[in-house]
Amino acid sequence: MDFAAAARLLGEEASAHAAVSDADYMARVSRGFGLKALERLAEKISPADPQFKYRIVPKASLARFKAARRLSSQQSVVLMRIAGIWVEALRIWQTPEETRGFLNRPHPLLGERAPIDLVLENELGANLVRSVLGRLDTGSAV
Repeated sequence: MDFAAAARLLGEEASAHAAVSDADYMARVSRGFGLKALERLAEKISPADPQFKYRIVPKASLARFKAARRLSSQQSVVLMRIAGIWVEALRIWQTPEETRGFLNRPHPLLGERAPIDLVLENELGANLVRSVLGRLDTGSAV
């Protein structure tokens, strides 16, 4: 995963003058991202659906996080997982529209499930999507 690109997408990039390692980004995840990261990601993945963010963080949980103004580290891991898949898919598909199409369209290599559904489900689903992206990148996917 390109941690720096995923963090940029979420608005959680490091300052321009700081040398940052992937371990530094993992520490940021552990502290929990600000709520704006969720808004940015939901807008990127599904700009026409204002309810999409609740597929990432349930409404009741989000209400609790608003008081702290931060997501939990667990929810931040989920955001980073989704952002990482977006970055990988965008590199292959080249445009946000095509990337959204791939993420939301059932795929034969994923049991006719939409990639975003698997990514939202858990890390194993995200690994399956990464595998399909790898095959697409090398030209060996359906």
